Amino acid sequence: MARSPQPVTHAFPETLRSFPIASGKEGKLYSLPALAQQFPQIPRLPVSIRIVLESVLRNCDGRKVTAEHVKQLAQWAPNAERKDEIPFVVSRVVLQDFTGVPLLADLAAMRSTAVRLGKNPKKIEPLVPVDLVVDHSIMVDHYGKKNSLDLNMKLEFQRNRERYEFMKWGMQAFDTFGVVPPGFGIVHQVNLEYLARGVHKTKDGHASAKAGALPVYYPDTLVGTDSHTTMINGIGVVGWGVGGIEAEAAMLGQPVYFLTPDVVGFELTGQLREGVTATDLVLTVTEILRQHKVVGKFVEFFGEGTRTLALPDRATIGNMAPEYGATMGFFPVDEKTIDYFKGTGRTKGEIEAFEAYFKAQGLFGVPAAGEIDYSQVVQLDLGTVTPSLAGPKRPQDRIELGKVCSEFSSLFSKPIADNGFNRPAALLHTRHHVRGKEALPLAVPPREKPAPSGAPRFVAEMEQNRPTLAAAHAEVPAQQAARPGDITVGNGDVLIAAITSCTNTSNPSVLLAAGLLAKKAVEAGLKVKPHIKTSLAPGSRIVTEYLTQTGLLPYLEKLGFALAGYGCTTCIGNAGDLTPELNDAITSNDLVCAAVLSGNRNFEARIHPNLKANFLASPPLVVAYAIAGTVLKDLMTEPVGKGKGGRDIYLGDIWPSSEEVHALMKFAMNGKAFRENYAKVASDPGKLWQNIQGVSGSTYTWPASTYIAEPPFFAQFAIEDVASGAYAESAAGQKDQKLPSVLGARIMALFGDSITTDHISPAGSIKETSPAGQWLLQHGVQKADFNSYGARRGNHDVMVRGTFANVRIKNLMIPPAADGSREEGGVTVFQSEGPLGGEKMFIFDAAMHYMAQGTPTVIFAGEEYGTGSSRDWAAKGTQLLGIKAVVARSFERIHRSNLVGMGVLPLQFKAGDSWESLGLSGTEIIDVVPDPALTPQSDAKLVVHRPDGTCQEVTVTLRIDTPIEVDYYRAGGILPFVLRQLLQG
Repeated sequence: MARSPQPVTHAFPETLRSFPIASGKEGKLYSLPALAQQFPQIPRLPVSIRIVLESVLRNCDGRKVTAEHVKQLAQWAPNAERKDEIPFVVSRVVLQDFTGVPLLADLAAMRSTAVRLGKNPKKIEPLVPVDLVVDHSIMVDHYGKKNSLDLNMKLEFQRNRERYEFMKWGMQAFDTFGVVPPGFGIVHQVNLEYLARGVHKTKDGHASAKAGALPVYYPDTLVGTDSHTTMINGIGVVGWGVGGIEAEAAMLGQPVYFLTPDVVGFELTGQLREGVTATDLVLTVTEILRQHKVVGKFVEFFGEGTRTLALPDRATIGNMAPEYGATMGFFPVDEKTIDYFKGTGRTKGEIEAFEAYFKAQGLFGVPAAGEIDYSQVVQLDLGTVTPSLAGPKRPQDRIELGKVCSEFSSLFSKPIADNGFNRPAALLHTRHHVRGKEALPLAVPPREKPAPSGAPRFVAEMEQNRPTLAAAHAEVPAQQAARPGDITVGNGDVLIAAITSCTNTSNPSVLLAAGLLAKKAVEAGLKVKPHIKTSLAPGSRIVTEYLTQTGLLPYLEKLGFALAGYGCTTCIGNAGDLTPELNDAITSNDLVCAAVLSGNRNFEARIHPNLKANFLASPPLVVAYAIAGTVLKDLMTEPVGKGKGGRDIYLGDIWPSSEEVHALMKFAMNGKAFRENYAKVASDPGKLWQNIQGVSGSTYTWPASTYIAEPPFFAQFAIEDVASGAYAESAAGQKDQKLPSVLGARIMALFGDSITTDHISPAGSIKETSPAGQWLLQHGVQKADFNSYGARRGNHDVMVRGTFANVRIKNLMIPPAADGSREEGGVTVFQSEGPLGGEKMFIFDAAMHYMAQGTPTVIFAGEEYGTGSSRDWAAKGTQLLGIKAVVARSFERIHRSNLVGMGVLPLQFKAGDSWESLGLSGTEIIDVVPDPALTPQSDAKLVVHRPDGTCQEVTVTLRIDTPIEVDYYRAGGILPFVLRQLLQG
């Protein structure tokens, strides 16, 4: 079992109690009921807060976690001012492969640094279990055939061999680092079904006890490097997604620090109606909670309606916490949780300990109304939920099924600012033949179109493996084939239909419903047009097993929903490409075509760069819309299609009943099948994975690779303690720790509002003309082998060149064109007295020139700087470009923390101030002078030196928010801070 560092002395020793488990067994725990003798309000605290409190109590060592921290959290008040930081020590860490590889590279670099300094490299070891699940690298190149899975996985291994070799090294080098190989499923479903154990226990009891003492039990808690880690909240596990830098610190023994949260109680009453799915419920919950503005809050579900929900339904709701903005969507442990653990193959001993622990802590059971004090209460009668989709651009934009057609028709001609597509209403129903490069002429000439505003992660690969129209027909069953010349395409056409994503493929009720609907559809004579890209990408092999045992998989296959892969596919842009003919018809005629998927995100261009409308739907509705072929059909009143003999078939004719779904659920909850499946992770991971050969040894040899390289974050590392003053130059460029100022800085960029980590962090395809593309060409990599930034996250030379290189980012330093438009792309104006002064160039190139001169740089931005997915490379790349400070009107929580963690100063304008109000043009020289003590959230001085010799001062707020962040910053970042502690320990 996992190790949990225990303090030698404890501020609350009386809380360490024994508790009965079963069959005469006993264990120990840090008792919340015992603590409640000092803090009687504890039983009325939200369950999620009490689980965090247990971690704070158990890890109270007087240093990282103090008695004051315990008192603060034990006295949590529903509507108090939130100013206290909680040091939360988690039980384990979960990674997906895109974010996991750079973390593994950092660990490997730490070991190399230890060897360089004459230290034992084994001192660098995760202090909590770390599991990496390889799920983000599969792509739907092949679809609709029984061998699609094999073909797609072979391509996956060809593209990612060097990354997988590195993971193989990590598996044998670290005792607490495990890998779930490709082809087992999506990280969140694997976490739910397999990795989560309910409770952990120490191997040898309390550290101060004698050998042979009872082990100390503690609840499963975690952070993960994917925002949808919150799916685990469905089984009563406290956990959420964090940036890679935070996850790295957590696995090396640092607490995860976060502000004491508000907790929103969500009371569910009633029951879902016939024909309403868990997907419909989660889309409704997402809409409601977005309206209640729960960003940064815990949401905890309670009430009699909550008790009726099966565990997979709860997990579906927890999964989409990022979409409704909450830190968590938490469900307490109860009998339904125990049933799920039994059905998924946990051992009898684990289940007994799990149930006994939560009962002993007073944490078992879903609270009733009035039992808990919440910051606010939101209510929903489950009986009011209706069949729904969400889209076409955001997951919170729910549309009732009967209104999808009318809503799309309305949005077609609405302005972009109103979430519309700004197309002439008269063109809504025009159609165009697809004949190679030929298409029927438009009645109205096509207007000039901008390039898509985003791109899938593997656009470069899409170009290599682009299907042809003829191949598209060959991919699907013969009886569905049609002549290419017969295909027409128009606005609202569904061109991608995907049963995919962790949100729904973990839920057997909706997957069985999709299979039953497919069976009824096939029997009625319905078909899916062959040019629609259909795919089934479950989150676990268990899904395929129960669809096979119930006899439903062949019917899905007949409609084109053949198994395409186990992993995160269409939902993250790994849908693969459409045919060139379809792409040409879409772009030539500026069509608004659609994807329908059972995912959790549908932002513009995320699914495919040419599909402007993307709808989230339950798996059975995905199948229904694939058959209908368009969203310009009201499935509540119009036929889905024509069946045998030309008969109209309606959705009600093929929609399965709750009884039909329930009758098959026994096939989905088979403990033996789960145990046998996950036993293969170690015993039979597949030949493709077994054939991967990594280097061996405790330290990595860093073989030449354009995928994996030793990161430079420890190049100047010195082991001396920062507090002594003998340490390397700080991230602010100052050798005197008493003067953490940035002096004589040039402005790298002036940004507007809502600059996301998608804008900052390298993502998507690598352009041949970009700095990263040029570097790859110089190192012998052909364009066809560029792969993507996501796949190359383990190579800093590629990643730093892709930082701020997004094709849609706008640096407002660049003067506008004559028509007022702004140039897009990662460019800046190099400010210097030399020959290059005033020249426009890539941000990377300018950064290299500034660093060669010894000139620090700063960035200015507007509101919500760093929103979006919490990519660690958004902060790592910023640091490697030599940017010493970011001054913005406001920051996203995780990115602000990550900037500090990489030794970059975040500073926030006071209300009413901005770089625009200062009249900055980018030609100025900037001084940043914070409080020498770096007092958290203190005032700092911003001095603007203008080219005309004038000078202006403005006060800004230092967004180093906590004392521990001061330590991180002074150490040059969290990674040097942690490494120093490990090597001195």
